[in-house]
Amino acid sequence: MSKFKSKEIDTKMLTETELELMTILWRINEGSVGDVMEHLPKERNLAYTSVSTILRILEQKGILAPRKEGRGHIYKPLLRKADYEAKAVNHVVDRVFDGTPVALVKQLLDSGKLNSQDLLDLKALINSAARKK
Repeated sequence: MSKFKSKEIDTKMLTETELELMTILWRINEGSVGDVMEHLPKERNLAYTSVSTILRILEQKGILAPRKEGRGHIYKPLLRKADYEAKAVNHVVDRVFDGTPVALVKQLLDSGKLNSQDLLDLKALINSAARKK
């Protein structure tokens, strides 16, 4: 269970840039502004001050916990990636697919982006979920 306030997780989606920085922190577990900048794609031109500001905003939202280290801070995610993924999927199902999860799955199937192994994995997941019901 994350320490992220349930009220906020129920009502707030991350901006595109917030999600980009959180994805880096989820991957590296924790890091400074410099650490996050090192993991940005080379073509991504975000200033140090911009990254610092966004990380402070995420801290204010209760998504990151800072730890003072030297003259800077190390940021650690309080929001688990799996929790945010669940929130994002529910948001998309509710907002884009009118609350119908099957419509999302149908779109995935119709998109042509799933290979044979993906389809086998999905079938196994569906069978496993059906046995649990």
